[in-house]
Amino acid sequence: MSRYIAFLRGINISGKNRISMPELKVGFTEISCVDVSTYLNSGNIVFSIDVGDENTLAAKINQMIHGRFDLDIPVFVIKQQTLKDLLGKAPAWWGTDNKEIYDNLIFVMPVSTAESIAEKIGEPTKELEQVFICENVIFWSFDRAKYSKANWWKKTASAGIGELLTIRTANTLRKIVEM
Repeated sequence: MSRYIAFLRGINISGKNRISMPELKVGFTEISCVDVSTYLNSGNIVFSIDVGDENTLAAKINQMIHGRFDLDIPVFVIKQQTLKDLLGKAPAWWGTDNKEIYDNLIFVMPVSTAESIAEKIGEPTKELEQVFICENVIFWSFDRAKYSKANWWKKTASAGIGELLTIRTANTLRKIVEM
């Protein structure tokens, strides 16, 4: 059995796309997942299953959510070991103990690419944010106090870009890879 992580995009935010984590866990078990755990209320699910690739699993989870909650939620699936390996490739400036910096990892939904997302967003704002593309994810850090002036902050949620990605913090990812 392989261990996977599913990230659901845009659930339980400001009362929109509400999904109960206990009900979601039941839905995962109904599609043959075992050892299902959730982290926070924002759509982080760790599970094991013996068959499937990431794209097939994402489609299966999306169908389950649509049938169970009547929501069309983008789903990104990654093997837990793959995520651990990616975190091991993080640049030195990402994921530090510096509380003035906010560190995120941007997961790009298939069929988009990290390069095309970076091209659409443009250059990071000097002195305020940094980006590093690794495989098909983007390590992104920005100054907490000046985030509203950062180019990437403004554009990651914009139309034509926001629906192509899901973002998680360094702290969340560190906890998830150990579940």
